[in-house]
Amino acid sequence: MIDDWHGFGRPLFKDAAAMGLGRVGVIDVGSNSVRMVVFDGAARSPAYFYNEKIMCALGAGLSETGQLNPLGRKRALSAIRRFAALAEGMGITPLTAVATAAVREASDGTAFCDEVLEKTGVKIWVINGAEEARLSAQGVLLGWPKSYGLVCDIGGSSMELAYLEDGEVGLRVTSALGPLKLREIKGKKKTKAFVRDTMDDLHIQMGEQTKMRLFLVGGSWRAIARIDMERRRYPLTVLHEYRMTARQISKTADYIATCDPTELRQRCDISESRMALVPQASLVLKELMRKFKPKDVAISSYGIREGMLYEQMPDELRERDPLVEACRFAESKDARLPGFGRLLYDFVMPLFPRANWQRKRIIKAATLLHDVSWRAHPDYRGEVVFDNATRANLGGLKHSERVLLGLALMNRYTNKRDGTRFDPLFDMLTAEQIKDAEVLGKAMRLGAMLWLDTDRAPGKLKWKSRKRELTLILNTDARPLFGEVAEARLASLTSALNATSKVRFTKAD
Repeated sequence: MIDDWHGFGRPLFKDAAAMGLGRVGVIDVGSNSVRMVVFDGAARSPAYFYNEKIMCALGAGLSETGQLNPLGRKRALSAIRRFAALAEGMGITPLTAVATAAVREASDGTAFCDEVLEKTGVKIWVINGAEEARLSAQGVLLGWPKSYGLVCDIGGSSMELAYLEDGEVGLRVTSALGPLKLREIKGKKKTKAFVRDTMDDLHIQMGEQTKMRLFLVGGSWRAIARIDMERRRYPLTVLHEYRMTARQISKTADYIATCDPTELRQRCDISESRMALVPQASLVLKELMRKFKPKDVAISSYGIREGMLYEQMPDELRERDPLVEACRFAESKDARLPGFGRLLYDFVMPLFPRANWQRKRIIKAATLLHDVSWRAHPDYRGEVVFDNATRANLGGLKHSERVLLGLALMNRYTNKRDGTRFDPLFDMLTAEQIKDAEVLGKAMRLGAMLWLDTDRAPGKLKWKSRKRELTLILNTDARPLFGEVAEARLASLTSALNATSKVRFTKAD
């Protein structure tokens, strides 16, 4: 029965214990855009194998006509026809497709779905506002397990809110605060009054919350975040997990109002159709901040599409750390010695005796990724691993943690850090974090010399921080591994620790 799979046509996860995800294609038919994403990679932290979006504006004029935009309807049908052909070539049919506000509200929405099915073979599942809010919130959970706060998903014709508490989706509501709908209101005063009144009503429905984190989902929010980055000259342009304060949002709203839209969108690489909706979205965001007063704001690149994956994840899979799972998958696929990262983690951990769980997961990620870029030219491995860590599609990472992870991996391959094109990013770290990254990188660099398989650990580190004494203890059968290069790497690690070091050999157990 189709309904056995939560209304989306087929199971996406067949084995709860699987580390990898079979390639899956999802289509999101929104009020403003139609997008197909093909997921692949780690089951708990899927990567984007393919990602294409067409701005169709299906919901333009809906308030006045009650029907889908005729031109948008033609463009959406053409886009889905293309996506269906691509899916056929990739061998990932049938596609899973959902439609949101425009299609569910339009009088010809059902006819449009029937036409799509007839001409493309793609079955569209039309979801209501509450379901849209729930799936968007679950998309946030894909990247932030056990999250709490308010998820706000803005589309073209609607805006949804949902509360998260300890990784569960709670109360959720929908509204008509989509930018396409707001553009159809005549006059700025009427638009502002409508936004304010609607937001007041949403606040009453959702109830009072304190110390709340706000997660923003949707293309219009991402466009505003990109403009905020431009205004602040922020050095890392990854939108996922980008943080903003109420003050920054207010300044950016004023910045948008005073800038030339064409020049601004070109600088920020925002499409013309998306930029046209930014003023309305900016007005909504200011009212959202005024009424709900979140303690901080985070951009989520994960939304409905990712929520559909999370929907079908077994609990066992949901409990896993998305960062660690993505790194485990990368190691299994690309490392020369898959499984070695676990031994390397045990090797370096004595250097970080007071590490909390957040720090430990970054160390674990680094040890899993330490060798996945070995195919890169030796002269550029340091740059490649830093780029991969800071710009890869990794969930559960703050921007500063991306830089910390990247810097540790850079130190795994090179002793040269200053004077690189990455210098502006290092300002996101404290001096202590930069030193930790150096120590971790050099410890991994040493450890990489000391193993030939993944079944046994021929040595360990012993660190006395008060005395600044580092001891490398090796089994006697590992003596041949400790050559001139290993000696040099031990000396480099010792220098980074501002310590003295010695090597001791013991008989294997």
